[in-house]
Amino acid sequence: MILHLLVTIMLITGLVWKAVDLARAPRDRLLRLLVAALFLLTAGDLLGFPEIADALSAATADGVGKVAFNWIYMCGLGALVLFFTAATGAPEVYRRHRRLHTALLAAVLVGLIMTMLATPPELRGHSLSTPHMAQPAITAFYLIGNGYFVYAYITSGLWALRYTRMASRHLAPSLRAMAGGLFGLAATSAGRVVWVALRIDSPGPCLFYETVVRTLTDVALGAVLVGIFLSGAVQLLTHLRSVIRHRRMYYQLTPLWTTLATAYPELVLNPGPTAPRREGLRLRHMHAHFYRRLIECRDGLVRLSPYLARVAPDTDLARCRPDQLARHIIAALELKPVVEDPGTALPAVFVASPSGSDMNAEARELLAISAAFATLSEQSRDQTAGYL
Repeated sequence: MILHLLVTIMLITGLVWKAVDLARAPRDRLLRLLVAALFLLTAGDLLGFPEIADALSAATADGVGKVAFNWIYMCGLGALVLFFTAATGAPEVYRRHRRLHTALLAAVLVGLIMTMLATPPELRGHSLSTPHMAQPAITAFYLIGNGYFVYAYITSGLWALRYTRMASRHLAPSLRAMAGGLFGLAATSAGRVVWVALRIDSPGPCLFYETVVRTLTDVALGAVLVGIFLSGAVQLLTHLRSVIRHRRMYYQLTPLWTTLATAYPELVLNPGPTAPRREGLRLRHMHAHFYRRLIECRDGLVRLSPYLARVAPDTDLARCRPDQLARHIIAALELKPVVEDPGTALPAVFVASPSGSDMNAEARELLAISAAFATLSEQSRDQTAGYL
């Protein structure tokens, strides 16, 4: 019971966590399938508690709680299969599997209802320990249900293993843990099929066997959830590393940004009452702050480039060393008038060409110039202090 409760808590936590992700990206089909799977599995797991299932049956009729549990849980497994299929297969593969799996799931759900209706009303509250396992309808109920569980768990596990070939090295261990848990769940469901077949001739209960199977089921489901949480932990750590890196680079750009923003304050995007330093501490929007500062630095260099061409006419400003370019920028700012004539068109030149075509290359180039600016500023302060 304690292990079952722990698994339920993990399911609820995973559902809330992924639901928050879905709220941020509502059009993400994979997230929709995963959230649907977690929601249905959580609801089914809650119905797996005897007290809840008995209360539902008492409020309706015998057997309703058992059918509801199987329906909801099987639909959750169906959504999980479709999630892995959509994540690893081509669109046509996904559509084909969706049609086949939906048809199979519908047939199984109808079969469960038919077998429950065929069961005498006084026996519809049956369980794996019931002494009436030899009843054809009861036998069929458990064979159909557990047969589908074996299929769904194995299918999901195989798709999870296939996904490991496409996943990063950080995500692969969590997928293997999920696959191991899914195969474990398939084994426990197969064990139930064997147990049902054996009990047809031996109707006596075996509480020990049922307890072992139930415990192994919770352990295997726990392994699946551990895999999901490992994946989430990797995503969280990767995000935090990215935020910390951009925060550090945000402040490293400050010398260059301050100089250019002072010369061209109109280039500062969305200026607000919040001080720049305090704004940079908002980790929630750190990526946006960093890229905004990067763009503002580049725009400032473009605006200043005509004056750079005047102070260094024989210099390749696109390939200039950062320390030289920092000196040229200081000289260009001295040449630039305080108020520029808006009617004068000044030809821009390319400055500080990055070594690559991505944002990382752009950031490396501007960070090097900003570091050179910081060094020059420190040297200037030292010289001033020496004169004093």
